[in-house]
Amino acid sequence: MTSARILVVDDEPDIRGLVQEILEEEGYAVTTAESAAAAREARRGQRPDVVLLDIWMPDLDGISLLREWNERGGLPCPVIMMSGHGTVETAVEATRLGAYDFVEKPISLAKLLLTVERALEASRLRRENEGLRSQLLVPLDPVATSRATQALRTQTERLAAHDTWILVQGEAGTDTEALARWLHERSARREAPFVTVRPGSIAPEHAAIALFGSDDGGTVQYGLIEQANGGTLFLDEVADLDPELQLRLASVFAQRALLRCGGHEAVPVDLRVIASTTQDLEAAVQAGRFREDLYYQIRVVPLLVPPLRERIEDIPELLRYYADFFANRDKLPYRLFPVAVQNRLRNHPWPGNLRELRNLVQRLLILGNAPEVALEEVELALGQAAPARANAARPLDVDFALPLREAREQFERAYLLHQLGEAGGSVGRLAKAVGMERTHLYRKLKDLGIDPKLAGRED
Repeated sequence: MTSARILVVDDEPDIRGLVQEILEEEGYAVTTAESAAAAREARRGQRPDVVLLDIWMPDLDGISLLREWNERGGLPCPVIMMSGHGTVETAVEATRLGAYDFVEKPISLAKLLLTVERALEASRLRRENEGLRSQLLVPLDPVATSRATQALRTQTERLAAHDTWILVQGEAGTDTEALARWLHERSARREAPFVTVRPGSIAPEHAAIALFGSDDGGTVQYGLIEQANGGTLFLDEVADLDPELQLRLASVFAQRALLRCGGHEAVPVDLRVIASTTQDLEAAVQAGRFREDLYYQIRVVPLLVPPLRERIEDIPELLRYYADFFANRDKLPYRLFPVAVQNRLRNHPWPGNLRELRNLVQRLLILGNAPEVALEEVELALGQAAPARANAARPLDVDFALPLREAREQFERAYLLHQLGEAGGSVGRLAKAVGMERTHLYRKLKDLGIDPKLAGRED
């Protein structure tokens, strides 16, 4: 796997050489720069994981360079300042601009190594927390009573030990992202980034820069692909990629290098790609909606996640697992699910899969008071949660006393929220379902106060 990349910026050759030698002996990949201009060029070549930045340099001081990076898209990684003549004011200013730590010269190599290790660990934990804030991990470990789940766990454990690219296929609500994270955390790349790309949640006009980054000569912006360098790139609902992005991705995957928007030099990338889809990609290829070369690049190993209705033996354990989870996370009262309730839920078709079950458990813990969940509560909750069918009558939640414009907005909001739920949170599929061009749809969602990310998939 790729070693952590460290950029050392110092105008003194002896210090640069010594720090580089020590860090390389520890297994790090080290690049050096003797000035701010050289540091900018080094950042353009490849994204570092940590920067060691000297304060006093001839062309531009380190504080000014730190401020420049901070103002042009934020710091790319932890920055450790180095100085032999630092003051309290300098340290305070560096910290205010986002520096991770401050190391004094003459440098204690033991302290330097410890600070670098801590900076890398802090960066890794920050990435994990960002992912976990929006992701409830699928409990593969404690829930393995059904044959389907046992078979899935056996297959995923085997795949986690290899660097194979995987296409995860499953219905909406089956937590395919959580499964991808599970694979990443048990792989040799576990210490490297896990980056999720949701094509349907990126505005088309920003998609290329979001994925591939940009380089306008003065400012470098790292895209999601480059942010995943050395780790795992998860393409959530890969079928939502438009033809241009499919073409560029296929080129990146074939060459193992990308070209930033506006850039002129290819940047090497080392990735494990895990993609997911709720659609029939093979049919999409045959219909000309998905590139054949990209399909075979990501489908080295197909992994099918069974729907919840095919592993109903797991439901009692899942009920206990999620009741415990929400009781601990949200400080809700823990409630028991009696056998009668378990049997009723085992016979539910679960069109929303794990997402539907998870939401049901959370709702029952919030609304109920008794130590045990009653069957009547479950029937009521399932009735409220029943998905609308295309041919079923659905009452409109519109206040007919409103003026026409406000009533129309109220209807449009309810309509788009419903369709967004039917589309599993995918704006790409929503655009197709309602017959709107994506740019206009994003504008409409914004005007109506609908955030697609908050209604996004958890599959």
